Amino acid sequence: MASSPKTRSGTTVDELCTALRDRIVAGKYFPGQRMSQEQLAAEFKVSRTPLREAFQRLEADGLLVSTANRGVHVAPIVNSETEQSYALRILVEPPTVAAVLDSLTDADLDQMQTALRDMRDHRDHSKKFQEAHLAFHDVIRVRYPKSFADLTQNLYTMIYRHQSVYLSHHRAPEDFIELDQDLLDAITERRTGSARRVLEFHLIDAALGLVLDADPDHEFDSLLVALKGRDIVLEHDDAGRVPRPARIYWLDHDEVLPERTTSNLILTYAPK
Repeated sequence: MASSPKTRSGTTVDELCTALRDRIVAGKYFPGQRMSQEQLAAEFKVSRTPLREAFQRLEADGLLVSTANRGVHVAPIVNSETEQSYALRILVEPPTVAAVLDSLTDADLDQMQTALRDMRDHRDHSKKFQEAHLAFHDVIRVRYPKSFADLTQNLYTMIYRHQSVYLSHHRAPEDFIELDQDLLDAITERRTGSARRVLEFHLIDAALGLVLDADPDHEFDSLLVALKGRDIVLEHDDAGRVPRPARIYWLDHDEVLPERTTSNLILTYAPK
């Protein structure tokens, strides 16, 4: 008889994936940790068959790695992969936000304001701050076309793992709050160009914060390619190393960005 994906405890493969994914992303299972099938099968009261299938799905998502004779381990957090995730978000999300801005309702704006207030209230509690920050951007993300929403959600999952480490060792950055306030102001006033630029600046600032905290000498590649495609110039040397803070400007700067300096970026103007 073919085995059913429903286990004795009522836990499905999908539910196993969700539970394990949440633990990995939140940092409860640290990078490199061995995943014991025996222990997890006992904890979830499942056989090893659905557990192996869950492992396979999480490996396909880049959250687990399987090695012959060594078993299954939590995937490492790789700086270059975090950089790539941000590079893709910069290419996809700012123009998408500009395109869906008019579909956001007053109720949506109220939800974003509530999430922003929660970010301020939980600035000293990394997990709650992260949840509020995610809730803020999810209000917009649900307006994306489904394929765009799925892509950005997958990218954010990888970034969230890195943020769990970053925000657990640093106070929740005030720059996040201020830039999200800039974004909400632009959306509320229906300033499409400003919303797009603010989100670009926000994503670049966040990328530099995460990557350079892990490796101050990181040599950027994919991020610089993405910025070149968006006509954004970021200060860097020939090897791709970025100083902190780095000067940044848009080639077609039309003053839609508010004056802003963060711990990672200094907004300047394109040379005449």
